[in-house]
Amino acid sequence: MAFQGEVLSIGALLERAQAAPRHTPGAGVGVRHTAAGNAAHAAELLASGDTPEACWRFGVLQTLDDYASTLRRGGAQLAAEVFSTEPAPTGSVQLDAAFAALADHLAECDGWTAPLWAVDPARHTEAWYPAVPAIFREEAEQDSPRAFRQRGIFITDRSLSRA
Repeated sequence: MAFQGEVLSIGALLERAQAAPRHTPGAGVGVRHTAAGNAAHAAELLASGDTPEACWRFGVLQTLDDYASTLRRGGAQLAAEVFSTEPAPTGSVQLDAAFAALADHLAECDGWTAPLWAVDPARHTEAWYPAVPAIFREEAEQDSPRAFRQRGIFITDRSLSRA
């Protein structure tokens, strides 16, 4: 079957996009994945022999992705609910601190109040550089966001960048 539609110019496509109604988050949108659930998965990975560095990717960065998805679908107040349930200890002080740092960091960025568990001073580690090669450690010490640096976690500007 041959194409029977209309080919629009870039300008026409842009005009249509600008004229379309803005997306507003749906009332029935809910939280699909939580930091607590991702921390439980990270604990399972640790128990099966994975390193905290591997669990950074499958726990903390997955939580960042889940938060970003929820933020797009339902706004900041709904996205904050990704962190409403305190994650159980994972078996790694580094990961436990990282989940708290992520909650605190996102709360600061998006204007919601971090949950009490996220500001617990016990969620702290000593000089952890998750997924940061030694060559970039000085950069991580300078660039690490306050919420991470305060908990002993050093990451680069790119560490929280997602595709």
